[in-house]
Amino acid sequence: MPDVVPPVPNTGAATPSPPPAPVAGGAGEIAALAKHSCPACGAEASWSPAKQALVCGYCGTVSPAKLASDGSLIEERDLAAALRQLPEHRKGWEAERVAVKCQSCQAISLFNPDRVAQNCEFCGSPQIVAQTEGRSPIVPESVLPFKIPEATVRESVRRWYASRWFAPNRLKKLALTDRVHGLYVPYWTFDAQVAAQWQAEAGDFYYETVMRNGKSERIQKVRWRHVSGSLEHFFDDVPVPATRGIDHGLLREIEPFPSEGLLPYDPGYVAGWVVEQYQIDLVAAAEHARESMDSQLRGLCAAQIRADTHRNLQVQADYSGQTFKHVLAPVWLVSYTYGAKVFQVVVNGFTGKIGGKRPWSWVKIFFAVLAAILVLLIVLSASGN
Repeated sequence: MPDVVPPVPNTGAATPSPPPAPVAGGAGEIAALAKHSCPACGAEASWSPAKQALVCGYCGTVSPAKLASDGSLIEERDLAAALRQLPEHRKGWEAERVAVKCQSCQAISLFNPDRVAQNCEFCGSPQIVAQTEGRSPIVPESVLPFKIPEATVRESVRRWYASRWFAPNRLKKLALTDRVHGLYVPYWTFDAQVAAQWQAEAGDFYYETVMRNGKSERIQKVRWRHVSGSLEHFFDDVPVPATRGIDHGLLREIEPFPSEGLLPYDPGYVAGWVVEQYQIDLVAAAEHARESMDSQLRGLCAAQIRADTHRNLQVQADYSGQTFKHVLAPVWLVSYTYGAKVFQVVVNGFTGKIGGKRPWSWVKIFFAVLAAILVLLIVLSASGN
């Protein structure tokens, strides 16, 4: 799957004016000035006068570009350059923060200077070291404040543990609600407009009756036909967790974090709370978002195929208008060590949705399987009589 063309942050610059008309010789000479690789798949991209941009002939990716006065191509700033040129007021946390990095789970926690950290907020490890730089390259655009109080979370976690039938009894008795603490987890969200063309082979089932060993059998077969179509779709706030401290699978269990509740970032919202600095940068997050969009897009295209089945689905997508936000999401976390493993239970601090992992009691599982076997034997014995 081709890599994403990361969106370039809005730095407040004015929208560039349309490129000047090509010099004598036309678009053919412009394309011949130099070879330009597609930033998504690496194939050669060529200038499209209609789109006034570089377009990859292989994957269809549109690369922002403009023409200089001499007709040469000037590519827009890449993401890394844009981040380096961010003004100072778009960096940092707009408030003094102390940072420590866990040597076990690699999470970087930021908190108020008057607080002393002794253990990692995410895995409980005492192996934490101070970070010399606690500033974030990009200040969050918005924050989703905590809405669910701690007392409610403790009760939810207690009920969650009680409902885990195959968890060890000792774990249920402990409940570990004394380890509940709230923190803000970094997220990237991405928007994009996509226009896609697709084609596939659609299959319609039909049946034939054949004779085998003197008996007639009804066999299902497939009649294939070529189909194609197009669609336009807007991806809105595709989330990519930027944390290393919390299992991404657990975060998926408690998503979404409603975007309608987002407020403009202000340091007052995170005062007194632990904040994790993002460990997945914008470039990597944009790649993850593109993979997610590509997967969803294939599903949307497949849904347009009116048939019993399909195969060889091919999708050509043109992404445009890509934008991003850096947001902080509220999470209540319980992290504990049982045996040699670290387990986490997470609660959405805005909706209260809960998810988690816990150890298994193999003794309970053994006796449950044994009981199921005994019941099956009894049923078979009764049916035999």
